[in-house]
Amino acid sequence: CINKNLKSINIEWFDDKSLCIVLCSKGYPDTYRNSIQIENLDKVALENNEFIFHAGTKIEKDQIVSSGGRVLNFVIRSKSFKDNRDRAIELINQLDWDNGFFRKDIGHKVID
Repeated sequence: CINKNLKSINIEWFDDKSLCIVLCSKGYPDTYRNSIQIENLDKVALENNEFIFHAGTKIEKDQIVSSGGRVLNFVIRSKSFKDNRDRAIELINQLDWDNGFFRKDIGHKVID
C-alpha cells in the first residue's frame, strides 16, 4: 500500500467459512499487564487451515511475551462456523495462558 503496488497482490478466495477468536490480556480493554510470558505456544498443534496471528506480542530474552491487550488471533477455516469456534477454543486451551481471556460468544449469531 505504501509503495502503491497493490495490483501485484494475488488474493486467494475460499468457499468455506472462517472464524477468529482473539485471546486478550486480562484487564483489557482497561488496565492490563505487559511482558507476561506466553508458554506452550510452540506446543499448540495446528492443522491445515488453522492459524495463530500475533497481534500484541514481542520477544524478550528469547521468550514470547504479551505487549498489548489483544495478544493472539486464533483463526480457523472449515465448512462449519461451529467447528471453527470449537477448534479455536481447543487451541486456546492447549496454550493454557493464565493471563489470557477470550469472549465465549464469538460466532453465536451464525451458528445454528
